[in-house]
Amino acid sequence: MEKPKILLITPPLTQLNTPYPATAYLKGFLKGRAYEVKQADMGIELVLRMFSRNGLKQIFEAVEQGNYELSDNSLRMLRLKREYLHTIEPVIRFLQNKDNTLAQQISYSRFLPEASRFDQVEDIDWAFGSMGITDRARYLATLYLEDLGDLIKETICPYFAFSRYAESLAMSATKFDPLEEALQEEPNLVDQLLLELLEEHLQAVQPDVVGFSIPFPGNLYGGLRMAQYIKTKYPHIKTMMGGGYPNTELRSLREPRLFKYIDSVTLDDGEGPWLKLLEYLQGQRSPEQLQRTFLLQEGAVQYINGSTDPDIPHTEVGTPDYSDLKLQDYLSVIDVINPMHRLWSDGRWNKLTIAHGCYWKRCSFCDITLDYINRYDVAPATLLVDRIEQIIAQTGQTGFHFVDEAAPPAPLRDMAIELIRRGVKISWWGNIRFEKTFTPDLCRLLAASGCIAVSGGLEVASDRLLALMEKGVSIEQVARVTDSFTQAGIMVHAYLMYGFPTQTAQETVDSLEIVRQLFLNNVIQSGYWHRLSMTAHSPIGKNPEKYGVVKVGPEEGPFANNDLWHEDPQGTDHSLFGEGLTKAIYNYMHGVALEEPLSFWFDFKVPRTKLRPDLIYDAIQKPQKPDAERRNARVLWLGGLPEIEFTMYAKKGQTIERCLLTFYEKAEDFQVKTTASIGQWLFDVLQKISQDNAAPVTLKQLEESFPADAHLNFAEFLSSPSWFELREKGLLLL
Repeated sequence: MEKPKILLITPPLTQLNTPYPATAYLKGFLKGRAYEVKQADMGIELVLRMFSRNGLKQIFEAVEQGNYELSDNSLRMLRLKREYLHTIEPVIRFLQNKDNTLAQQISYSRFLPEASRFDQVEDIDWAFGSMGITDRARYLATLYLEDLGDLIKETICPYFAFSRYAESLAMSATKFDPLEEALQEEPNLVDQLLLELLEEHLQAVQPDVVGFSIPFPGNLYGGLRMAQYIKTKYPHIKTMMGGGYPNTELRSLREPRLFKYIDSVTLDDGEGPWLKLLEYLQGQRSPEQLQRTFLLQEGAVQYINGSTDPDIPHTEVGTPDYSDLKLQDYLSVIDVINPMHRLWSDGRWNKLTIAHGCYWKRCSFCDITLDYINRYDVAPATLLVDRIEQIIAQTGQTGFHFVDEAAPPAPLRDMAIELIRRGVKISWWGNIRFEKTFTPDLCRLLAASGCIAVSGGLEVASDRLLALMEKGVSIEQVARVTDSFTQAGIMVHAYLMYGFPTQTAQETVDSLEIVRQLFLNNVIQSGYWHRLSMTAHSPIGKNPEKYGVVKVGPEEGPFANNDLWHEDPQGTDHSLFGEGLTKAIYNYMHGVALEEPLSFWFDFKVPRTKLRPDLIYDAIQKPQKPDAERRNARVLWLGGLPEIEFTMYAKKGQTIERCLLTFYEKAEDFQVKTTASIGQWLFDVLQKISQDNAAPVTLKQLEESFPADAHLNFAEFLSSPSWFELREKGLLLL
């Protein structure tokens, strides 16, 4: 067989503003191996097909002809059908940033028909002011789309949601029965629109292989619906499946019925397993030599991992290839007006990883036994910035979201220096650990390289539980690190967790108090509470007794096995707290009710916090280590090179030579006045430690070259006004 033609598909739905990167990574890799590969993001294509004048007309007709018991809200929307049909295409164009002139009308006239989502409109004059007209309009247009989503969910497609599709069928699905039953039903209108799009792609590409990337439970039903269509209509096409969902949920797969739709399921990184599967299809490899692959053989599911080839290293996975994804058609939506929180749904972000896996890999709630976290592998900064430049050339977009489990500080530092050295201007954000390596100087460097935001896991704001989690951070450390990012102009989002094993009501309330203080001191700008879920591949899931919890189910089944049910006999009733914690953080993100007592958020009696109200304030006031104690730190100058001028003046009968260094900077110019010998030394040193010079220089090396005839020693110089001025303007110790 010749090299097969490949179509890679992300089923609906992940994000509306940017493509999920898995197919782009695989396409970049396989193209490098001379395969012909096309890709499609069916999520955005389906949404654009539904939310067009023609698609919406079909939806309204299906609702009117169906025998649905309609709520008052849905009846109102049906009565406003004409308004929706007239506005849908202009609104979509506006959300695609193709017609921003519409912002004024959406914001300040009765342009949009309004249903129940508009009842919750916040004080948008306060949120957006008089300047943010486009953002205000985007927020209102998002509510308009969500209204239509509510109508669809109530009537023709109970599975529908904008960021997932039929997720409930795949969540904790130890048995395949619910999915099988849904797949045997007649396709609903949304399914039909999806299958029409699929047929168009199949006709255009004529593939031999269709690969489905299933990142989340909410992508599985759509993927299987399309695979079912392919198997019925084009049985010669091979179907393959991989992605985050199989990697975590299907590791003990024994369900033969899945293989009516999918010929092979692979685990962990797809590059190696898919390359070997393609070689197998071409007759170049025996089935025994496949890698991390499930196949159906003689009616039974077999897991084959006989390949002796090593994993593809991070340096060889290639550059993600976003070509043939319709990048200009994605929608920028704003569902929460908090400026940090909206990054997930607003703007086009190229997704990229700095390193494979997690350098920490100890957190007890995390799937640290799995390859995507356990195998840490990093690429050099020069290669990473090469990839960044290639992606910018390909997409025309300079926004990057680094999707690492936790981006490692040293590779981040090296990437930032390389970006600055080459003059590559990007805006970027990513996930980190709040560890002490993120000093104020490193945060300033990251900001100078284009970092606008970071997210990180504070998880449980209790030092006892953080130690039990093996998180490797303390509350005080988190406060200082988040303050360093905020002072550098970088927004901070905290992932928060409740329901950790043995967590008491007191610890839950104290956690909320820490979060309140973090917002009050403006060292985090956004956050999200989630309840601990015990997974089969985490230390807690593997050894629940060690953490004081009891696994109570579900019974292991032939299909998905990941989410475990557990009881926490030593802890509080965690289910009571979810609503109050969510309500509190929603208000804190908008700067509201920060002075209210914590009991305000709960409709039952909770203990008073035992924490000092100034705990976070005191932590961030502690002085940093003085420069004189950081002799091994690398010294880097971010500013431009100065002009140097020597002047002579007389003092007490002596002629003294002075030096003036004038710096011309982007915001304002400044001068450093000093003696001739120190001035000349500084002028020479700044050239050695500028971002253009790749060779690192330490503070100790600066000390060794400090002029012997200076009027003060090096330690005194580190406390001088000249040094402090340079430190403030961009002299970093890393």
